[in-house]
Amino acid sequence: MFQDSPIYDRLVAERGDVPTHARKEAERVIRELEYVMRPLQSYGASLPTERPASPGAGWQRAALPGPRPH
Repeated sequence: MFQDSPIYDRLVAERGDVPTHARKEAERVIRELEYVMRPLQSYGASLPTERPASPGAGWQRAALPGPRPH
């Protein structure tokens, strides 16, 4: 990917190949999640695929501590 790049080569020598390590770790996490989620996938046919919408459901931004701006 970074052929003929002395800066990248020096960074790899100093810090290790961070992109490769991150990719391997991400692949490991994906495998673990697939393993853990496998039992839930077998029950997927009996669970409803859609939840009814309800007020306040979903992701919301958390309030930060401290005084609120006016």
